[in-house]
Amino acid sequence: MHIAIIGTGNVGGALATQWSKTGHQIQLGVKDINQFKGKELLQNDNTRALFITEAAALSEVILLAIPPVAIDDVLPLMGDLTGKVVIDATNSINNQVHGHPTLFHYLAAQTKADLVKCFNSTGFENMLHPIYPTGPLDMFMAGDNQRAKTIAHQLALDCGFGSCIDFGKSDKVELLEKFALCWINLAIMQGIGRGIGWKLVRR
Repeated sequence: MHIAIIGTGNVGGALATQWSKTGHQIQLGVKDINQFKGKELLQNDNTRALFITEAAALSEVILLAIPPVAIDDVLPLMGDLTGKVVIDATNSINNQVHGHPTLFHYLAAQTKADLVKCFNSTGFENMLHPIYPTGPLDMFMAGDNQRAKTIAHQLALDCGFGSCIDFGKSDKVELLEKFALCWINLAIMQGIGRGIGWKLVRR
């Protein structure tokens, strides 16, 4: 699968690294191919840097791992997103995006992409190393588009997560972002540390 990674910081870099290991073709979508955060990712297999417009055009799937406030700079460069699967891995953290509660909702209003919220609910360390002594962590997703969810589910498994649990449709996107805040609260604000993660257990 050809995947464009828009946002090559911790989260985008972790997912680019994991997906490259399983044979996906990774296009790092950047504004300056000679100088960008995460340039070391080019040492991964199946990975190259392209301008955002080219990376998005060549890819079936686009991961957005940017600060939501950066969308005004990025969205015009991504071109026509009709039929593209766009994975929103951002968290708006109680800041609206042009009057919308999350970046996901803004993208839904502005594009015809197949949207899914995923890879936002835990730290990047868990995306690089989702296996704990008790077994693999779970990932979570939300949105209305089943095709996008099917792809997000497979990509979560490709990272090593045990499953990608459906949180619900687009009306649950805000709840999933609150779930991310729960991880941030425990790991950082309460000082437990970033080596914690989510696992749904069943009786």
